[in-house]
Amino acid sequence: ALPEGVPFVFFDTDTVVTGPLSQVAFDFDRPSASMRRENTWPEIELYGPGYGEIWKSLYDKFGLDYAASLDLSQPDEYWQRYMYFNAGWFFGACPRAFGRRFLDYARAIDEDRPEPLICQQIYPWLDQIALPLVISSFGGGRPGPELDGLDGDITCHWRILPLAYARESDRVIKVIEQAAAPNRIKKILKEYEPMLRMIYQKRGRKVRALFDRNALPRRERMIRNRIKSEGFWMR
Repeated sequence: ALPEGVPFVFFDTDTVVTGPLSQVAFDFDRPSASMRRENTWPEIELYGPGYGEIWKSLYDKFGLDYAASLDLSQPDEYWQRYMYFNAGWFFGACPRAFGRRFLDYARAIDEDRPEPLICQQIYPWLDQIALPLVISSFGGGRPGPELDGLDGDITCHWRILPLAYARESDRVIKVIEQAAAPNRIKKILKEYEPMLRMIYQKRGRKVRALFDRNALPRRERMIRNRIKSEGFWMR
């Protein structure tokens, strides 16, 4: 376990580091998380509660400042107005305090969800539902420009190898392939079929040739569907 009271940064295991983390100006007293996400939750029903009612019910449940979480540059009932993160990276001042609260909030949502969430599917989104609440509770918020290197020139949360080959930069792919090249690493990674096929048998290069990184489809689902139609999807 990480020590009490020591600043931390969490990176998901499917992350590649492509530059020096020392160049990232973390403010550990103002936690934040990745904004590389899509509109995955909540799913708005035709006659059900909207984004505002759903998110406000969660902030109210934990006694948090809902108004402070809003991006007022975005229109009412547009999903980006409401703070929503990807859990590919996040950071804070104390890993144990953050972890305890993350677990407590997730359990509370799962076991006693507010009424506006009754018809919402919370799996597999529970971590993304709880994360903005936890970050708000510690005085954090959306990342500023000083964190642009995360999900940028310094780290990449690649998530699924076919997607990585389809859309990530040449630098990201080069670092992944270099990291996978030593024989002692190769021996282990070859046991995982997506890495065997995509990296070592070069199917990733075939996926990469299907897409123009300067004109990618707007939605991830469209990229996935193209990869699947070509028979290269695996995870």
